[in-house]
Amino acid sequence: MTGTDHAVLLLRLAAPLQSWGGPSRYNRRETRPQPTKSGILGLLCAAEGRDREASLTDLVGLQLGVRVDQPGTLLRDYHTYSDYRGLPLLSAKANAKGQQTRTTPPKYTGVTQRFYLQDAVFVAALRGPRALIQGLDKAVRHPVFPLSLGRRSCPPTGPVSLGLRDDTGLEEALKEVPWQAGTHRRRQAQGSTVSLEATLEDPNGDQLAVDVPDTYDLKTGTRFARRAVRHLWITVPTGHTQTDSPAADTGAPGPSDHDPFALLGW
Repeated sequence: MTGTDHAVLLLRLAAPLQSWGGPSRYNRRETRPQPTKSGILGLLCAAEGRDREASLTDLVGLQLGVRVDQPGTLLRDYHTYSDYRGLPLLSAKANAKGQQTRTTPPKYTGVTQRFYLQDAVFVAALRGPRALIQGLDKAVRHPVFPLSLGRRSCPPTGPVSLGLRDDTGLEEALKEVPWQAGTHRRRQAQGSTVSLEATLEDPNGDQLAVDVPDTYDLKTGTRFARRAVRHLWITVPTGHTQTDSPAADTGAPGPSDHDPFALLGW
């Protein structure tokens, strides 16, 4: 159901590096192949200047749709860490008082693995009450805190907001947005259209995503709730005519709509 009391906010999420870790913690920080609801809501909270302890009740009710305009590639980054005071690192053990003990024998350097998406581009659509959506659009354009795509080390490139749309379904909203891929990916495209993977929040969806946060409070930690989603493909124009493709120059038949390597960015 749509109506005049709701609206849709469209966001372009592009950067050299993004990381949408979800529940991953400790020394191995993974990334999902698409932006998570937790990560996008965190970006909106930063834009509004909300404290970590602030309620998320109004935001978790927003419906989210994500379109993969450029999937990017996976990067594993090697990290080391140590105590700046030169002390041995803390171990996983605790003493009788519940305090962590130092490593024995002493260990001064630890290793973590962190994963990122390189050169990925996504379009996110958020549907909710018009007043809330308008306020979020304004906040994203004039953020209180710096915006990041999953981690603080991943600032976005270019404007994030693609503007507001009158109330419509998430699928319809994502179909209206021109292809946002980079120049190199556009040059690889053949034909006049391209099929892009999308994930839409849908109460009748046949899959579950565990990425709805209850809080960002560091003292209590975040617990993630489930939401139902469905996956689909959305076809958008590439901006090329059929005569622009290499097939048209050689007389060879054009490619079919099905491209098994599209998700790899080939």
